[in-house]
Formats: sequence, C-alpha cells, structure tokens
Amino acid sequence: MLYDDKDQFVLEETLEGWVINKCQGWRDHFESNYSQKFDEYYRLWRGQWSAEDRTRDTERSRIISPALQQAVESSVAELEEATFGRGRWFDIEDDVADTEKGDIALLRETLYKDFKKNKVRKSVAECLINAAVFGTGVAEVVLEEEKEFQPATQPVMGGELTAVGVNIVDMTCVKLRPVMPQNFLIDPLATSIDEALGCAVDEFVPTHLIEQLQEQGVYRDVVVGLAAPDFDIEPDKDLSVYEDDKVRLTKYYGLVPRHLLKEAQDSEVEDAEAVEFDDDDTSYYVEAIVVVANDGVLLKAEENPYMMGDRPVVAFPWDVVPSRFWGRGVCEKGYNSQKALDAEIRARIDALALTIHPMMAMDATRMPRGARTEVRAGKTILTNGSPREVLQPLNFGNVSQVTFAQANELQKMVQTATGAIDSAGISGSINGDATAAGISMSLGAIIKRHKRTLINFQESFLIPFVTKAAHRYMQFNPEKYPVADYKFHTSSSLGIIAREYEVTQLVQLLQTMKPDSPMYSQLIMSIVDNMNLSNREQLVAALQQANQPNPQAQQLAMATQQAQLEFQQSQTAALKGQAIESQARAQKMQVEAGAIPQELEIDRIKAVSSNLTAGDADDKEFEKRLKISEQLLKEREVAVKEGNVAQQAARQAQPVVPQPQPQPQGLPIDGQQ
Repeated sequence: MLYDDKDQFVLEETLEGWVINKCQGWRDHFESNYSQKFDEYYRLWRGQWSAEDRTRDTERSRIISPALQQAVESSVAELEEATFGRGRWFDIEDDVADTEKGDIALLRETLYKDFKKNKVRKSVAECLINAAVFGTGVAEVVLEEEKEFQPATQPVMGGELTAVGVNIVDMTCVKLRPVMPQNFLIDPLATSIDEALGCAVDEFVPTHLIEQLQEQGVYRDVVVGLAAPDFDIEPDKDLSVYEDDKVRLTKYYGLVPRHLLKEAQDSEVEDAEAVEFDDDDTSYYVEAIVVVANDGVLLKAEENPYMMGDRPVVAFPWDVVPSRFWGRGVCEKGYNSQKALDAEIRARIDALALTIHPMMAMDATRMPRGARTEVRAGKTILTNGSPREVLQPLNFGNVSQVTFAQANELQKMVQTATGAIDSAGISGSINGDATAAGISMSLGAIIKRHKRTLINFQESFLIPFVTKAAHRYMQFNPEKYPVADYKFHTSSSLGIIAREYEVTQLVQLLQTMKPDSPMYSQLIMSIVDNMNLSNREQLVAALQQANQPNPQAQQLAMATQQAQLEFQQSQTAALKGQAIESQARAQKMQVEAGAIPQELEIDRIKAVSSNLTAGDADDKEFEKRLKISEQLLKEREVAVKEGNVAQQAARQAQPVVPQPQPQPQGLPIDGQQ
C-alpha cells in the first residue's frame, strides 16, 4: 500500500475530480504531440485544403493530389478483403479431450449471426480507416440492452380469429463502436490498453441518450446541464459547431483509488458514515468504470463488472512504433512524398496561370485618364497615340514539360512509401513491363507488407474483440451462450492482390501436369478456392464430390487386385515346389555320384582277378591290367569332378537341375578302349 496508515487518505478529493485531472493531463500531452499532425493527415486523406498546408507564401493553387487517398483506400480494402473475403473470419478451438463438437459449431454460428445483426463488419472497417489515417485504430466494446420486435400471430376468441401483432424480446447486444483519436485518452507512458493506468473516451453525445439511461437506472438521476464548446474533440473540425442539446461525456476505464470509489458509492446513501476500509483491501487501486458528464457531474462509478476483469476497449497500431501507443499509419508513411507531389502540381498550376491567361504591358502616360485596363474579347481600348506603341502583349513563356515526369516519379514515391498500388500498377514492375521473375519479386514485397499489418491487426484487435464479446454474452446471456473456455483464432488469409498472385502461380504449376495426375484435381480445387466467386462454395463441393471414387468401381478394383494377388501367390508356390524338387534331385544325384568310385573299384578288382591262371605270364598280365585300370579310374574320377562342378554352376544359374552324366558300363578287357 502507498500509505501505512489508512487515516492519512485525503478524503477531500472526489472521484470525478481525480478522473478529470488525469484526463486533462493526458489531453494536454496528446494535443502538444499528436493533435496537429493528425489533423493534417485527416485533411490530406479527405482532400481538404487549409492555409496551414501551403508550401510557399506565393502559392495560390489549392489542389491536393489523390495519391495518398488512393494509398489509404487500397491498403484498407486489402485488409478488409483478407479478413472478410472468405465469409468466415474467425473460428473457435475446443478442448482436445472434449468429444462433443456440436457446441463449437452452435456457438460459432450464433456469434456470426449476432455480429452480422449488430454490423460488426462495418465498425471494423471504420477502425481500419482510422488506423490507416492516424496510425492507430481504437474501438469501444459496448454492451447494450435492446428490445427486438418479432412479427407474430395469436389465436383469439377460442381460435375463431387470429390476432396479428409483435412479440417484444429483450436482447443483450455487444457492439463495436469506433473511436476517433481526438476522443481517446490514454496514459502517455503506456504502450497498450492493459499496461496503462487507465484510458478514457471523451466525446459529445446527445442529451436524450443521457436522459434515457437515467430513466433506465444506468446513470445517476442528477442534473447534467449543457456542455461548454470544445473544438478540439469535434469529429470533423471543418464543420460549424452545433452547441445545443449535447453533453460532454467522459467514460473512464482503469484503476482508481479504492477509497475514492467507495466514497463515491457511499455518497448515494443519505447520512453516509466515514469511509472504513476492510481488512481484505490490500491494494490502493481497484479496477473500475467511471462516467463523468461535463467535466464534473458523476453519473456512474462501479468496480469492473465483467467476469474476466478486462477493459472494454481494443486498439491496434497499423505499424508498430517502439515504446509508443500511437502507431504509424499510411498517411504518415507517405506524408513527405505527398507534400512534394502537391508542391509540384501547385507550382505547375500557378505557372500555367501566368502563361495561359493574356496579359498586356501599357504605357500609363498615354492611356486616357480613368480607362479600365482589363483585357477581354470585344473590348475597345482607347490610347493617346498609336496602339502599337502604347500596348504590347506580355508573355512569360511556356511551362516546362519536365514537371509531368517529376509528378509521375513523386507519385511512385508515395506508392513506394505506403506499399499500395493502384490499378495502373508500378511502372516496370507490375503492369507487364518486367519479366515474370521481376513481377513475382515486386508483388512479394507488397504482399509481405500487407501480411505484416494483417497479422498485427488480427492479434491486437480482431481476436481480443471476439473474445471480449463472447465473454460478455456468456456472462449476461448464458442460456444462449454456454460458458466454457474457448480459444478463438482468425480465419483470415490473403488479400485480393495476394490471392490473384497465388492463382497465377497455381495456373502455371497446373500447366506442367497431366490431367490424369493425382495432384491435378487438388490444384484445380485450390485455384477455385482462391478465386472471388459468388458460387465458390458450390464449386468446391462439386469438385470434392467428383474426386470421390465410385463404390462399385472401387469394389471391382479391389476384387481384381485380390484375384491378381492370389494368382501371384499360386505362381510363387509352384515355383517354390519346383525349386524343392530340383534340390532333392540334385542331392540324389550327388549321393549317386559319390557311390560311383566304389563301384568302379569293385569292378576293377573283378576284372583284374577274373580269367587268370597261375604262372608268370598271368602275373604279368595281371599287373598290366591293374595299371590300365588305375589309369582309367583316375580319368573317370577327373570326369566325375568336372561333372559335379558343372552341376553346381548350373544349379546357381537356374533352379532346374541338369540331367546327370551317363554311368560307365564296365572296364575294357585285354587293352580295349
């Protein structure tokens, strides 16, 4: 706490005096730093001339170039198209664990319906205009009770007749009311609404609105009176001031001293006792809403009644200026280029006045006394002497044609400074004088500047407003809006320039694909989705339906695929069986080939030992036969080994095992081969 002793509070100060004192200090800071510049930005945007806008004392022309007007309107239109061009400009996220998604769709549709009824889009567009002109868009979230009249019929006289009339239903409406910068006051040290000590909306309102709210019990029933004139808070300073039936209303949203708020609330009760503080009051300030009329009449003072404790004001800068609440708009960006363009055009017009309109040089001593020296068609001029000697046409020469090129270049400077392009485009970059790569680079630079502003607008203004409005409806109309912790996010995408650029890129990509490609239909759907067509939703639905497969064709394709798979499996099984059979046959042949040497040895022994008698000749014959049989045996072993190697090579090359070599029938006898 600021004071240890609560009795040291200065009770002589009133709540309305404290609020007005703060607001007057904030007003002085605004007028000394921003008021004059904002007035000039407003005049340049409206095309209104003022003596303060002269670039030289001898300047007579009052023309204002529309370059800055075009930049403002083009930039605002781009953001409006990006925000509301698709119809759905916000969406809602629910808890992941929530399996019931119907409440999300119901809440979204209800919000869309109420926002459309309360003309929220129109109010957002006005805030965008204010942000582009002055640098910051400010709006007040207003909660109102309205009566809705619904035509209805009712049976009377036992159902024999039907009465026609209306049903009156009380409605809670959340509206967005734009606020001009001269009508908005904020703590100069703050950079946002939540960081400030408080903020206030200071403006003139009709007297009957105050009287109606007093009758409803919203404001205190006190005498208000009429407001003193103040030219600084008028919405349009070029109009004459209307001084009757208006009240200066100051609505303050922010922190106030707790003891002053309690004193103001207790003042409504007669015989109010001294202010006492509860033991639970640990803070010097309390969030409150204070409404003061005519800088001194307290109409309303209460703690913040909203369940989330937020302030009913949203604001966003067009372009952020570090450590400042007021941002940098389109008019400030193109201010110097616009002033140079206006000076160039006005100088040319003033020079044209000297070169086009006829002028005469005269000898004043030879003119009749009292003669009128004006020059006009059909006029007779009297001279004392020859007119050729008295009168002479005077010409200052011709205006240089270079001013046309200079004006064109200055207009390009305005477009470069603001990032806005007109229908003609930037010469050499957008209108076809450059290559495709150059056009892409130029459009990319423009689009990213708009995208930067769009993201700032969504995060600082649009989503906070939707969130505040949903919380107001949940608090004051829970039957229609179920209370839950919903997360809101925008559905805004690209503006019209970025969208057309993206369609061009998609068309170029589409030309590189065949119609039977699976991505062909997806690209066509993306192209249609980005086009600004009245029946875009129907076309997208038709394309989605056309891309869905035919159930009968899908079943037939699945049956064909299954039959083909079974056929491949049967072929694979047959090939496996043949491979197993070939392996078994190869093993059998290998075993049989291993048994051949033993059979040959047995046959050799039989052949050598048969038909022999005792004696030397038989012994020699036996030895001779034995040597021949050994040689034949070695040759046969070599042939068998070569056959085994060939079989292994053939087995590796193909699954079919080759036929084995023929078996020998016997050994030669008596040296026969």
